[in-house]
Amino acid sequence: MSECFDGNVLAAKSFARFGVTHMFGVVGIPVTSLANRAVQLGIRFIACHNEQSAGYAASAYGYLTGRPGLLLTVSGPGCVHGLAGLSNAMINTWPMVMISGSSDQKDAGRGDFQELDQIEAVKPFSKFSVKAKNIKDIPNCVVRVLDHAVSGRPGGCYLDIPTDVLHQTINESEAEKLLTEVVKGRSFEEPKAPPSSEIEKAVRLLRNAERPLIVFGKGAAYGRAEGELRKFIERTGIPFLPTPMGKGLVNDNHELAASAARSLAIGLVGDAKKVLEMINKEIEDDPFCLGKSHPWVEATSKKVKDNMSKMEAQLAKDVVPFNFLTPMRIIRDAILGLGSPAPVVVSEGANTMDVGRSVLVQTEPRTRLDAGTWGTMGVGLGYCIAAAVANPDRLVVAVEGDSGFGFSAMEVETLVRYKLPVVVIVFNNGGVYGGDRRSPEEVTGPFEHDPAPTSFVPGAAYHTVMEAFGGKGYLVGTPDELKSALSESFSARKPAVINVTIDPYAGAESGRMQHKN
Repeated sequence: MSECFDGNVLAAKSFARFGVTHMFGVVGIPVTSLANRAVQLGIRFIACHNEQSAGYAASAYGYLTGRPGLLLTVSGPGCVHGLAGLSNAMINTWPMVMISGSSDQKDAGRGDFQELDQIEAVKPFSKFSVKAKNIKDIPNCVVRVLDHAVSGRPGGCYLDIPTDVLHQTINESEAEKLLTEVVKGRSFEEPKAPPSSEIEKAVRLLRNAERPLIVFGKGAAYGRAEGELRKFIERTGIPFLPTPMGKGLVNDNHELAASAARSLAIGLVGDAKKVLEMINKEIEDDPFCLGKSHPWVEATSKKVKDNMSKMEAQLAKDVVPFNFLTPMRIIRDAILGLGSPAPVVVSEGANTMDVGRSVLVQTEPRTRLDAGTWGTMGVGLGYCIAAAVANPDRLVVAVEGDSGFGFSAMEVETLVRYKLPVVVIVFNNGGVYGGDRRSPEEVTGPFEHDPAPTSFVPGAAYHTVMEAFGGKGYLVGTPDELKSALSESFSARKPAVINVTIDPYAGAESGRMQHKN
């Protein structure tokens, strides 16, 4: 006689059968058993402190691996908290699946525990949502959300599993039959590509262009297009400009890199790698190359050199108390000193992220994660967790503003618990943008003695938060102290927080977006 098991086991079996190896989340009623069953079946479950961090981890995992990142949440408020990660995946077009337990179906509309119409709640942030209304629906629902997440334009999907479905039972032979049928009926989309006529038109335009510029971003990184991209750039001699998370697809130090000259400087819809393959094939029979003496290449190269020279002159100064440039230069040099495999750099914060985009150098693909398309703050520690899990051979280095760090600082315990090789560097300037920057005229009213809305406790000992959980903490305020902390923590490859004291007046309000505040 076949063994019987419940919906938790069938869901876990379905995810394992369809290739899932990692899951992030926060457990509780009614999904704790599902998490435990998943672990039993070989899925690594990374338990976080809140669903936002777990969701950000799942979304970044999808980007880094090309496979859906999974987020498991409890019902009601757990699902709502998870929307931060699901929406982040949607905006950045990264494959992710959020799975939430939900109220007992027979008690719908009667105020059941954490009751919420979760299918309706996720609609604005999900490209596909489905509820398993019976235990027999689970395998099919699982494969549908996994496949939708990566098909076409990648994005977030949602799977709702009610409490009563998790508790229903099924015999093993029937479950196996369902799983087998779903696998047989599975189909995969070919990468999308534009018509060849559009490729030919684009290549004609490039041949005749006076000032062509190749711009690429994290979509090309997600598509693993770096090989075709390098071939395209080398063949044509066209300067290139990466967006922040496109950095590293082609080495930032490449002679045609135009990042430092971006102020000087035909959409084709399809998979980035496929489109570039088609363009390279079109160029192959009748190649062209601008050459170093081309006026546009010369102008771009000169602008890059001039701007880099000015930047290096600023970076060469050791400014103490620290501004943003001095510690960023020291961090850049320490990261470059590690060679290959290059660390994954995670960065968030207004000034910290903005300066880091200009100073930190990416030499390998998919080694930079930041606030992304939506400018999301609070992603840092979740991204660190995802990067460490997805790339176990790489060190992860987070360069965080103190405000950005504060969103998810409790996840340093998660780093320690799972022994993840993550070094978190906090630029501590005492608040959002750098503490109290109000004019005397603004400091009035009945609460004038309260701290400014932008202020934090001065001299906050962020490094001791890591020490509280058994990790390593450093407090630094000079170049030598920072160099020593980086050398020790990079060599140890263990969880650490380096608390870098920054002059509270060093940065600008809102980074370089003051006009929007």
